[in-house]
Amino acid sequence: MSDITIRKDGVAGRITLQRPQALNALTYEMCRAIDAALLGWQDDPEVALVLIEGDGPKAFSAGGDIVEMYETGTKGDYSYGRTFWYDEYRMNARIAEYPKPVVSFLQGFTMGGGVGVGCHGSHRIVGESSQIAMPECGIGLIPDVGGTYLLARAPGHLGAYYGMTGARMGPGDAILTGFASHYMPEADWEAAKAALVASGDVAALVAACTSPPEPRIAPYQAEIDAAFDQESGAAVAEALRTQGTKFAENALLGLGRAAPLSAACALALIRAAKGGSLRAALHAEYRWTWRAAEHGDFLEGIRAQVIDKDRKPRWQHDSLDAVSEARVAEMIAPLGANELTFDGETP
Repeated sequence: MSDITIRKDGVAGRITLQRPQALNALTYEMCRAIDAALLGWQDDPEVALVLIEGDGPKAFSAGGDIVEMYETGTKGDYSYGRTFWYDEYRMNARIAEYPKPVVSFLQGFTMGGGVGVGCHGSHRIVGESSQIAMPECGIGLIPDVGGTYLLARAPGHLGAYYGMTGARMGPGDAILTGFASHYMPEADWEAAKAALVASGDVAALVAACTSPPEPRIAPYQAEIDAAFDQESGAAVAEALRTQGTKFAENALLGLGRAAPLSAACALALIRAAKGGSLRAALHAEYRWTWRAAEHGDFLEGIRAQVIDKDRKPRWQHDSLDAVSEARVAEMIAPLGANELTFDGETP
């Protein structure tokens, strides 16, 4: 079975992520195939909308396939990861800027690279099983694929909380933060997809959606805003320690699982993305991920979480207090000739 199925189905261009055994994690080839399909359908009069789905009940897509990045990076070859991210981010922007409706159905886990495919389109449907997260700091990365752009637009300082701790959003939380747009019980999804394919009527899809569950995070908004409205990751950690509530303790546990350099840089990137464009956020994220394997904690994070699975990463810094502003600035400094560009893309 192919990792991805791309075809015209009625009036829809339909993309099915088809690696259920790997929670539909995105490979580089899948990213390139999605981008090529979007380009091909952009001016096709037979395609009224794009429908993106994941195979199986467990996940829309739980992230990117990072094992090959580890295998090449540990040999000193950083080009594979840099090329993957370069092309992936351009694909993320294409989804967000697409001239036709892009409808995604986000069951189960939608994380990391899956957010880049599923959470930038015009209509992002969640159901009762949906769990959305940006857990990259836990593997020594930062929320990327336009994640800092989405996080920056969440109410108050929820974005910094979710980005730094990697906490999961339920369906109500995902709609509150803007990662999802509509809620529909999953028992109704197949009928909704069939109607879309037959009619291309996204207004009817929206009309069939129902009120989402209450956001689980809502009662903690004030605590989050007080703790995460800080200039540095170290200040966030200190504010949480000062609060001393059960919620603050749990947030500190999430921060404790993150690479300190990643968490500090995630805060800086999310703050920088406020009021800016998706392209600007992707541009800044690429500066960081270009350096991730060579100068960050990315390879060690993958080793600890995915390869050896000892869950005992040896980060470059012992704590957020040890991460200097200069070190954060180094990771997001200009790349010169290596900058991400959108040459040939429609602005």
